[in-house]
Amino acid sequence: MAVPPSPSRVARRPGILLWLILATVLVFLLYVGWSTTFVSPLDIIRELFAGNTGANSSNVIVWELRLPRALGTVCVGGLLATVGCAFQGLLRNPLADPFVVGVSSGAALGGVAAVLGGFASALGGLAMPLCGFVGGLLALALVLGFSTTRNGLDVRTLLLAGVVTGSMLSALLSLCLLWSGHDSNELLKFLLGDTSNLLWNKVLILAVVLLVGFVVLFRQSRALNAFAIGEQTALRLGIETKYLKAIVLVVGAAMTSAAVSMVGIVGFVGLVAPHMARRLAGTDWRKSMPASLVLGMLLLLASDLIAQRLMDSRDLPLGVVTAILGSPFLLVMLRKA
Repeated sequence: MAVPPSPSRVARRPGILLWLILATVLVFLLYVGWSTTFVSPLDIIRELFAGNTGANSSNVIVWELRLPRALGTVCVGGLLATVGCAFQGLLRNPLADPFVVGVSSGAALGGVAAVLGGFASALGGLAMPLCGFVGGLLALALVLGFSTTRNGLDVRTLLLAGVVTGSMLSALLSLCLLWSGHDSNELLKFLLGDTSNLLWNKVLILAVVLLVGFVVLFRQSRALNAFAIGEQTALRLGIETKYLKAIVLVVGAAMTSAAVSMVGIVGFVGLVAPHMARRLAGTDWRKSMPASLVLGMLLLLASDLIAQRLMDSRDLPLGVVTAILGSPFLLVMLRKA
C-alpha cells in the first residue's frame, strides 16, 4: 500500500511551482547570456525592456540570436512535458510519453519528406514544420484506425498499434536516410534534435500551440484524476470517457507534432518531467500538470545549454543529451519507488 506523504511535504507543495518557475527563469537568463560573447543578466533585462533596436551588440545577441532559440526551447519542453503528463494519466501507464502513439515518427517522416522534396525552405521556412505536423496527425489517424472498434477505443490496443506504427515509420525514416545522399547529415541533425533553426516565426507558432493545448488538456485534469483510477470509476463519476480519450489523444498528438516538426525527436523530457512533477506536486493532475509544464521547460533549457557548451567546436544533438541525462535519472527514480 502506498505511504501517504508527510504533512510537511504537503505543506511545501503550494510553493513548489513558484520555486520551479524561479529556477527556470535563472536558467533562461544563463541560456540567453552564455554565448561566445557573455551578456550579464542585468544587461539581458535592460535589453529586453529596450526592445529589438539593434543599437548595440548586446541587443543583437539577445533579440536576434539567443532569445528566439531560448523561447522556442521553452515552448518545446513545455509541450512535451504537458503531453507526457496527460498521456500517462489517460493510458494509466507510467512509461507513456508523447511518442507512445507513433506521432513522433510520423512528424519526423513528414519533415524529412519536405527536405528530400526540396521545398523545406518554402513558406518562409515553415514548409518543413507544416509537413511534419501533417505527418504526425496522419500517424495518429492510422493508430486510431487500428485501435478503434465498435465498442470504442481500447487503450491496450492503442499502445500496441502505436508501437507497431512507430516501428514501421522508423523503418521508412531509415530508408529515407539511405536515399538522401548528401542530405543525410542535415536529416540526422534534425532527427536527433536541433534548436538552432528556431526563429521568431516558429517561436510564435510553438507559443500559440502550447497555450491552446495546455488550456485544453488542463481543463481535462479533473477527468484524468478519475480516469487514472479506472475507466469504470470515471464512468460512474459521470465522466464522458470517449470524449476524454479523443480530446487528449488528438490535442496531445497535435502538440507533439508541432514540437517534433520544429526541433526533431527529443526523448525523455515527456517521460521524466511528469514523474518528477508527481513526486514534487502530488498525483492530482490539477497540480502535477502545471508542474510538468514548468519542469519540461527547465529540463530542456538546461539540456540544450549543455548541448551547446559541452563542446566548443559544435553543438551536440539535443536528443542525445536528453537521453544521456534522462535515462539514468529515471532509472534511479524507478529504483527508489
